[in-house]
Amino acid sequence: MQPLRFVSLRRPGSSFFGSLAAFFLSLAALAHAEPQTRRYLYLSTPDGAQTEGRSGDGILIFDIDAGHKFVRRIDIPIFKEGLRGFTGCAKTRCVYYSTTNRRLGCFDLEKEKVLWERTYEAGCDRSSITPDGKKIYVPTGWWYAGEDSGFLVVSGEDGKLLKRIEVGPQAHNSIASLDGRLVYLGTRTMLSVFDTGDEKPVRQIKEVGETGIFPYTVDSRNRIAYVCLGAHIGFDVVDLEAGKVLHRVLAGQEPIPHRTHGAGLTPDGAELWISDQVGRKLFIFDAAKMPPEPKGQVELSEGGHGWVCFSLDGRYAWCHTPDVFEVKTRKLAATLKDENGKPVSSSKFIEVHFKDGKVVEMGNEFGLGRR
Repeated sequence: MQPLRFVSLRRPGSSFFGSLAAFFLSLAALAHAEPQTRRYLYLSTPDGAQTEGRSGDGILIFDIDAGHKFVRRIDIPIFKEGLRGFTGCAKTRCVYYSTTNRRLGCFDLEKEKVLWERTYEAGCDRSSITPDGKKIYVPTGWWYAGEDSGFLVVSGEDGKLLKRIEVGPQAHNSIASLDGRLVYLGTRTMLSVFDTGDEKPVRQIKEVGETGIFPYTVDSRNRIAYVCLGAHIGFDVVDLEAGKVLHRVLAGQEPIPHRTHGAGLTPDGAELWISDQVGRKLFIFDAAKMPPEPKGQVELSEGGHGWVCFSLDGRYAWCHTPDVFEVKTRKLAATLKDENGKPVSSSKFIEVHFKDGKVVEMGNEFGLGRR
């Protein structure tokens, strides 16, 4: 074994401490010269599904690593129609918004301008986009129960309608899988899975969620879905490969008789959080066990539409209220406030990472398992 060698920082004619100071100054200069990745929460307002927490028309930006401090707002007047969906794509560096007035639009995050907008005869509810940015899947809306209710398949490049797929009544929430192979759609008491290559159905699972079809989430392997219940606080555990409900799990000591609207897996898949928006709570379950077992709950500052998802690193939980929770401690970490100090909230938001002015990574509006 070679003996340890120590390199002297002393220069001829200079003190040791002077050399040491110069050394650390050079390190600081080097660190400053390299661009850092900055993490932001982009929150769209007003939420078309809740009146709580509204603050103008557009996008509010919060610095995740500075205590979720308000940074600035981007005014987008058309948002006054009310947001029904807000999804993003790191490859295109854009977010895609849908509004109550059947409008779908694309907003460039780097140029900060609307690239295109279109309205359709049907739609637009909570849409999703494939990771390559080529296809947007637009549900025709929970409010529409016609026989042709289902998906609009739209070009991510310009919003052109590519095809329409009939699925079932009240097409509501859609999720494009993180690997880009599948897209999920919730309709009335049915969860459908489609192949994004040809839009052919892979599987349709009926009689899920008690009544209606509300938010859901899927694990990283696209094997298990957790579907919110429509008449109680709880969820169905669905085997996506077998096409059947494995378990129905209720929150609380006694059944809580109102709907669940929000389900999110932590990125590591270890915990499932669900929303009790009427009771102003988020219930937490151990997703490593089957069926998932209760682990605790957190109290919310207000009611609202219901939603829950997580930062990409799994540190923070965001929901439909101004409350930001630290996942590990379950303590309140921050309160989202606008430039006037008013608490703000929405169920339409997304995490965006910038480096040297360029979008380098983006989260998902759903709390999806990632590992």
